[in-house]
Amino acid sequence: MSKTGSESHIDQLATLRRRRYFMQECGLGLASVAATLMLERDAKAKEPSPNASEVPPNNQSASQARPLAPRAPHFPAKAKQVIYMFQAGAPSHLELFDYKPELTKRDGQLPPPELLSGYRAAFIKPNSALLGPKYKFKRHGQCGMQLSEVLPHIASLADDICLIRSMQTDAVNHAPAQMMTNTGSQQFGRPSFGAWTLYGLGSQSEDLPGFVVLTSAKGTSGGASNYGCGFLPTMYGGIPFRNAGDAVLYLSNPQGIDQPTQRASLDALHQLNSLALTDSGDPQTASRIASYEMAYRLQTSAPELMELSNEPASILEMYGIKDPKESSFARNCLLARRLIERGVRFVQLFHEAWDQHGNLTADVKKNAGDTDRASAALVRDLKQRGLLSDTLVIWGGEFGRTPMVQGGNDGRDHHNRGYSVWLAGGGVKAGHVHGATDDLGFNAVVDPVHVHDLNATLLHLLGLDHLRLTFRSQGRDYRLTDVHGNVVQGILG
Repeated sequence: MSKTGSESHIDQLATLRRRRYFMQECGLGLASVAATLMLERDAKAKEPSPNASEVPPNNQSASQARPLAPRAPHFPAKAKQVIYMFQAGAPSHLELFDYKPELTKRDGQLPPPELLSGYRAAFIKPNSALLGPKYKFKRHGQCGMQLSEVLPHIASLADDICLIRSMQTDAVNHAPAQMMTNTGSQQFGRPSFGAWTLYGLGSQSEDLPGFVVLTSAKGTSGGASNYGCGFLPTMYGGIPFRNAGDAVLYLSNPQGIDQPTQRASLDALHQLNSLALTDSGDPQTASRIASYEMAYRLQTSAPELMELSNEPASILEMYGIKDPKESSFARNCLLARRLIERGVRFVQLFHEAWDQHGNLTADVKKNAGDTDRASAALVRDLKQRGLLSDTLVIWGGEFGRTPMVQGGNDGRDHHNRGYSVWLAGGGVKAGHVHGATDDLGFNAVVDPVHVHDLNATLLHLLGLDHLRLTFRSQGRDYRLTDVHGNVVQGILG
């Protein structure tokens, strides 16, 4: 006999009461559940396709016991870890990295008509007048790299960095361009560079997530898609660490739940999940077991990581940190070094402040002041600790800015045809400038580097072949570079 609607409703309520009793009385608590969800979000995870087995040859056994266990790359790697200082909003290459005296000479003139053939800007009319650079440049280091006066600390690293002046991308607005840089696609739902890295190599840290995200200034236009897992299993997505309170939301136990109680509840869950794993052989169950244990260990490792009071005063001074507890780009740079020391595979900093459609002169100077010292300190700190040689450091945004003026006489629009990023460590050619834009900083005319080429090169430095690092979804194989990309040999050390 079928149950009535009322009886079915009563059964549902009883089930909910039993579940609530288990959660409350066993001491797991909403805090641990939330921390687990933040770490893995494995309820909707998808298992890697058979295609993924070619990514790390020793993948299969490791994925059962430790889903994020370190894995062998395709070939010997120059870099083992990554720090990506993403400058969201698009820094002006013309004020920072790309010296254009001809643009200074033509300040106020209209751009050549042939330059604008087929060109479409995001907001301004293409025939807006040219705007000369607002800051002076001079040569630095033995390599003679020309850099802006507003970047004195980065300039002091000229012999340690590789500056690419010929970057190109497809997108002209912030959200799609940020996703294009970080995921290889302007569309939502693709895995980020950090997620692909973790998928291919796993993580060396057992007490911290393999992919950590730190933010400062404003939020990014592309949001969580910039560091998400897309269609990869959710364990590979970036975990945002907060600037105040618990590093991960709900990390602390609720009142009345002590460590022994929580340990006992986790042991009980472990037994239940182990039975399920034995019965089904589902790798996601193994992942779930690992995620609960990671959340437990994170309750100790995360507070220790975030506590900077034990750092020497000289280190805080080098980074420009006045208050170790105050959120800032500088604090995030120091945290990035501490994360790398603890075996985290991929650390991404997002600093959204560079969208100067107006007030260009003052804002570029302020933004440089907020980021220059700490960016250089991070590279210098890694180098003095012997970590730079196998840590790949990246600094750049989603595109550049137009040589034409916007906002009266003190602003620049979005520009995707030529801009700059710099790299350090991890096997890149130090003290080197790759590529060039034309005399006005408009088009990349010497050795252009598309975003797909950059991502292919970064994966190459990590020992991963971008053609082989694939995942099957919706009936076809995807990769970070999709169907594009070539390794840029000219920037390899």
